[in-house]
Amino acid sequence: MRLFVAVVPSEEALDHLDLALASVRGAPAGAHSAVRWAARETWHLTAAFYGEVPDGLVAALTDELSVVAAGSSPYSLRLRGAGVFAHRTLWVGVGGDVEAQRALSAAARLAGEQLGLRTDDRVRDRPHLTVGRVRPESRPPRRRDGRRRGTAGPDGAGGALAGEDDVAAALVRALAVYEGPTDTVDRLHLVSSTPGAGRAGGPLYRTVAEMPFGA
Repeated sequence: MRLFVAVVPSEEALDHLDLALASVRGAPAGAHSAVRWAARETWHLTAAFYGEVPDGLVAALTDELSVVAAGSSPYSLRLRGAGVFAHRTLWVGVGGDVEAQRALSAAARLAGEQLGLRTDDRVRDRPHLTVGRVRPESRPPRRRDGRRRGTAGPDGAGGALAGEDDVAAALVRALAVYEGPTDTVDRLHLVSSTPGAGRAGGPLYRTVAEMPFGA
């Protein structure tokens, strides 16, 4: 079973973001067809990704994450701003108690490592919610050094915004001032992911366990 642990914003926060995205999905011209928008039911903040987990370890992982949740206190976040990774993945950022989110992510990653699960090699110090991906045919041409215009260099710098004519960059500019309502994080979700089984060929997510803080 392919698993990850996530923080899921409240319905109020998701409603607010949904309304903001509705205003940009059709602009600039061609953006709607150039971006594969993530379905609302997939919106979340990934805390740790475990990859394929043997069925026999799911209960043990749930127990470990329950301990993490029990030792955590509620904290406040709000969705705000936007960016793009690798000139393709469009995301909405996070404000508020970001350090608490980072600490939760580190604890969730350690819980998996203690069980011998796959090490989450992605840096989780920039919490974000993925809202869409630019289709490959909409990406800009490569530069002489082999990288696409606007993509990050070897040190990771320069990936936040692309060229002026890039669809992702235009959408990031449109969402740069976005700020959602303050939301209280008070639980973890252990989620299974089935690639290609969701809407429009996207992933299908199913909550395996929900663990409230302080329980």
